[in-house]
Amino acid sequence: MLSITDLSIRLAGRLLIDNSSVQITPGSRVGMVGRNGTGKSTLFKVIRGELAAEHGSVTLPPRWRVGSLAQEAPNGPESLISVVLKADLERDALLHEAESATDPHRIAEIQTRLVDIDAHSAPARAAAILSGLGFSAADQLRPCAEFSGGWRMRVALAATLFAAPDLLLLDEPTNYLDLEGTLWLEDHLAHYPRTVIVISHDRDLLDSSVDQILHLERGKLTLYKGTYSSFEEQRAARELLDAKAVKRQEAERARLQAFVDRFKAKASKARQAQSRVKMLERLKPITALVTEDVREITFPAPEKILSPPIIAVDNASVGYDPATPVLSRVTLRIDNDDRIALLGANGNGKSTLVKLLAARLAPFSGKVTRADKLSIAYFAQHQLDELNEDASAYDHVRKLMGDAPEAKVRARAGAIGFSGKAADTKAGKLSGGEKARLLLGLATFFGPNMIILDEPTNHLDIDSRAALAEAINEFPGAIIMVSHDRYLIEACADQLWIVADRTVTNYDGDLDEYRRLVLSSRNGEPAPRERSMASEKPQRPKSDNRGSLKKRIAEAESEIARVSDIIAKIDTALALPDIFTRDPRQAAQLSKARANAADALARAEEQWLEASAQFDQAAN
Repeated sequence: MLSITDLSIRLAGRLLIDNSSVQITPGSRVGMVGRNGTGKSTLFKVIRGELAAEHGSVTLPPRWRVGSLAQEAPNGPESLISVVLKADLERDALLHEAESATDPHRIAEIQTRLVDIDAHSAPARAAAILSGLGFSAADQLRPCAEFSGGWRMRVALAATLFAAPDLLLLDEPTNYLDLEGTLWLEDHLAHYPRTVIVISHDRDLLDSSVDQILHLERGKLTLYKGTYSSFEEQRAARELLDAKAVKRQEAERARLQAFVDRFKAKASKARQAQSRVKMLERLKPITALVTEDVREITFPAPEKILSPPIIAVDNASVGYDPATPVLSRVTLRIDNDDRIALLGANGNGKSTLVKLLAARLAPFSGKVTRADKLSIAYFAQHQLDELNEDASAYDHVRKLMGDAPEAKVRARAGAIGFSGKAADTKAGKLSGGEKARLLLGLATFFGPNMIILDEPTNHLDIDSRAALAEAINEFPGAIIMVSHDRYLIEACADQLWIVADRTVTNYDGDLDEYRRLVLSSRNGEPAPRERSMASEKPQRPKSDNRGSLKKRIAEAESEIARVSDIIAKIDTALALPDIFTRDPRQAAQLSKARANAADALARAEEQWLEASAQFDQAAN
């Protein structure tokens, strides 16, 4: 059990958690929620032992392994599958020892333990997790160094999940994922066999993957049973009860005070008045739940509604190399009030498509027609780094308003969520959510006809995401969105477009149907798809595929040699004359280990034959 007892945490002089206690039983799946900056990530650091508490304690069972996402993405020449397999430290150590062990008894112990931890199925389990997070079979054999930072963070997540710690701590894991990866992660966490605590602002993940909600508000931790939707209902009921209790107490306090004021000067009533004074002193005030109002998000309306369609694309191809376009045969139409969500795995061309729509990429062929005087606002997460860190929100707004009076500039800064002193805070000191709000306000400053939102929710808390959904629904122009947040898509989108197979198609189903489609694909053998992680680039030439196949052949040959060596050592242990009489249980486990190793050898040989056949075919 994870026990948090009378815990107080102070960081940089600020009290984040104040004398809170909570018990989390083994096997619980807990979603941790709270406004940004309340101390959720800091609590994780205390649980991991990286930060000392000011008061109280956090205790775990003595043998529990605690796992969390690495701060730095893995990098180097090792293949993705190798990086993930090494995350199981015990298995990795046993396999290394097995290569050099000579004592038959130690060999027997090693192989028995490998059977106990199901080591021989590890490559298949690691491959399944990588596949679920969007890596094809060919990707899994490529070096980590070939992938961009965001994709390498997916590898780090895969390694953490593969290690299957007794306590899994995940801090906003969907920030590195597309919608398809998020849907797979929701399903994986819903079936996680041990204890997990996930910090998330994703309503759908919190509704489908957890069975308890740990709420951090005003320094207090409160554990609620059920999903996020259940938590909202329970909290609303508690707010209502507390409000009624406060009202009753105020009435009682007023009654007692009135008695004291009326009779304190009368000798005959002095004793009763003094009794009421003591009652007032004992009447401890009830702390009512105070809901912190979230600042609204608004998008200025365009000055003029344009004649539809505002964008028409006819048989266009686009990308970064005319010889190998990312998207081809693209034909689509966008009208004034469309709400369109783009679906499809990262690397399929969603960003390429929005760049085409925003006129940041010209088509190689085909035609793109835009309405006269069309104004487009474009928001993408990477633009957060383009804000001037030394300039305040006021400075950024002033730059867009020229010589406008001071009062007007400050009023406009307040309209996008930065009023008073907040307007003078430098961007470098703003939180991720505040930066996102500032960038949204700047991108839509002049009232565009169409807004393109590329992962707008990554740094927004749940209430701010709801405010964003409301702003989208109230905006009279067109919206194109790329998001892994299912709640935002379901609340706002009326059209779903799939970007896949190098083109764009309309999807007639809903997100529940799409979820089933994604899970059935990723839990089975995914279709191989080449992608570049640094940026969207065309499919690699045939020679690159042959290089990947050569790696697969070499990996299979190495696996055949390794497993053959294991079988030989198990046979040596089984050949001991007294093994079956001295320790029948160990002998049985060794026999099982040999059978598993034989199965692994057969799989490796099958993979070698398949890769060799594909290599020969590619050579022709």
